[in-house]
Amino acid sequence: MSGGAGTALAYWATAPGRGELRREQLPEPGPDEALVRASFSGISRGTELLVRRGGVPDSQVDRMRAPFQEGGFPFPVKYGYLSVGVVERGPRAWVGVRVFCLHPHQDRYVVPVSALTRVPDDVPSSRAVLAGPTETALNALWDAPPCVGDRVAVVGAGLIGGALALLLRRFPLSRLQVVEADATRRRELVDAGLDAVPPEEALDDCDLVFHASASEPGLALALALAGDDADVVELSWFGSPAPQVPLGEDFHSRRLRLVASQVSRVGDARRHRRDPAARLATALDLLSDPAFETLLAGVRPFPAMPAALEELEHDDDLSGCVVLSYPDAQDPETDAPARHP
Repeated sequence: MSGGAGTALAYWATAPGRGELRREQLPEPGPDEALVRASFSGISRGTELLVRRGGVPDSQVDRMRAPFQEGGFPFPVKYGYLSVGVVERGPRAWVGVRVFCLHPHQDRYVVPVSALTRVPDDVPSSRAVLAGPTETALNALWDAPPCVGDRVAVVGAGLIGGALALLLRRFPLSRLQVVEADATRRRELVDAGLDAVPPEEALDDCDLVFHASASEPGLALALALAGDDADVVELSWFGSPAPQVPLGEDFHSRRLRLVASQVSRVGDARRHRRDPAARLATALDLLSDPAFETLLAGVRPFPAMPAALEELEHDDDLSGCVVLSYPDAQDPETDAPARHP
């Protein structure tokens, strides 16, 4: 096709609480590039709602930048990083391959093949959008690896906390509790085989606590659940607000350790043996577990993305990752498609 590879439809955030679909021209793929037709993409609730509100702090605009973002914070900006599709054109070995890419919400796009990760045959395309939060959870386990027989708590069971709990249930732990305030979410986690409890029923004296609630009460609870000399791993990102952290009273006398975990660097335990590409490939392999379906909140058509974001903004009961489906999307690899509301 002369003049490029045709056009694409992409979502742009344009003002606080507002966005639109824009048509744009695609370049012709180069020798080491691929044209991908999207099948599904996932909305990362915490980060993308922060972007939608224009809440990215000035000090974090570079760190928050997505790999294929266009525009800049606050607006207008094309943002997102959970896309799964099929290679339509490119090097012969890639044509027809299902891939995951850290690309914004867009129906077709051209990227270097080095930016693509193959989706394993036993991972449905709709579930593969969870590669991002699963990679974050995996990285936390490399930042603070649990030991056999540990007593572990995960505080907050959103996408990150939920993925982390599903990975932790594979470990030979003495105790694993997921602490979640929402009763509906707890029931879903129990159905997935996890011990999910409300905050008032959480057991203390933990060897290791992961905090992923992005709330001050959740962080205070995580510190309270840790036993002496224990580690509390912080996965939440609070954006501009500075949370009140209870580091007085017995924090020092109990010699607690607060560990930051974030995917910008490979977790300490594997920093010298894995690179980000290997970490992402491992996360996709882990998604062969059907239990990850509990982290999917349902499917919406891509043109309805503005309404889906509005729904996420105001519906606290909508837990999990909302998946966007693109025209002609096919997901024949699964017998259990993502849940619809």
